[in-house]
Amino acid sequence: MSLISALLLGVVQGITEFLPVSSSGHLAIARNLLDLQVEGTDGTFFDVLLHLGTLVAVFVAYWPDIRDMILEFFQGVKDLAHHNTPNPVPPARRLIVLIIAGTLPLFLVLPVKDVVEGLSDNMYFVAGALLVTGFLLFVSDRVRKGRKTEKTATVVDALLVGVGQAIATCPGISRSGTTITAGCFVGFDRKFAVRFSFLMSIPAILGANILSLKDALAGSIQWSDMPVYLAGVATAAVVGYACIRLLKMIADKGKFGFFAYYCWAMGALTLVLTLVRG
Repeated sequence: MSLISALLLGVVQGITEFLPVSSSGHLAIARNLLDLQVEGTDGTFFDVLLHLGTLVAVFVAYWPDIRDMILEFFQGVKDLAHHNTPNPVPPARRLIVLIIAGTLPLFLVLPVKDVVEGLSDNMYFVAGALLVTGFLLFVSDRVRKGRKTEKTATVVDALLVGVGQAIATCPGISRSGTTITAGCFVGFDRKFAVRFSFLMSIPAILGANILSLKDALAGSIQWSDMPVYLAGVATAAVVGYACIRLLKMIADKGKFGFFAYYCWAMGALTLVLTLVRG
């Protein structure tokens, strides 16, 4: 892989992982229509590294929340050992429970993991999925504003958002767009919907990377290309952090319409290019 290709894929991953436009869909387009790809296990390995780069961006952007949850986890273990149940339950502890609940639907995807991943080679599916993502974002702007936060959201709310995350494993369906929209539908405050979406991505990205890394390490990897890969990872991390900050500002205004039109345009363009290429 060339340095330019690694940097371009890093930019694509950093932008599309967090902005609600589908990273998997755009990476599929970059590889299948623009020929920016790495063959074999190297491609899988580079995917894992890119996602780890964007994971770093989440940790940096939401470190106060992550730190509070880590501290609260150990405090919860201590309370459990002493049969102590605080009332009310601390917000950080409730947030841990909500994230766990939101992650559970992903286990339903595991039996069909290979089928879902194979959809990235079907550009007609990717194009259609981008159009669906645009529709979800368009609708999210028209949902009545909710007020739920980690203090008032329920496990059922988190499970429903988690179902959206499971659906978004399909290439072309935006994970952030789907989970934010689902959060708005169950009555989340828009800022909390964005925050919960990003925090919920941590176990999802880690889990997916563990599964993919096992497959990647089973094959041959060109370790001599590692400096090029790391350049792409650094790019994904920096661009991803900038996009998280941007989405936070957009969430304050509550307008995702631009992304809906973008997804519609990209979906239509992908469909046309696929038809032209035959």
